[in-house]
Amino acid sequence: MSEDNEKVEPLSRTYTVPLGIAFEAPPYRRSKVAIRMIKEFATRHMKASEVSIAEEVNQEIWARGIKHPPRRITLDMERDEDGIVSVKLPPKPEKV
Repeated sequence: MSEDNEKVEPLSRTYTVPLGIAFEAPPYRRSKVAIRMIKEFATRHMKASEVSIAEEVNQEIWARGIKHPPRRITLDMERDEDGIVSVKLPPKPEKV
């Protein structure tokens, strides 16, 4: 059996997180629910012990206010050796 304090392998992935279920919440809670959904998604898919969301992701969710978060968002998730996942926006593609 494995222990909780055991080191895990570092991992990096890009996910598109669906946030449509946040619109089932009352309008004055939708962005809060969207942030919670991102944390739950990262915990489930990256097998994380802890999730750290970058400020730029938070600003992207809250950009249109509490009532209108995005329906989906693409995020880069990186897990370090301690099992902590950092969630950030992927780099923007350069225009040609």
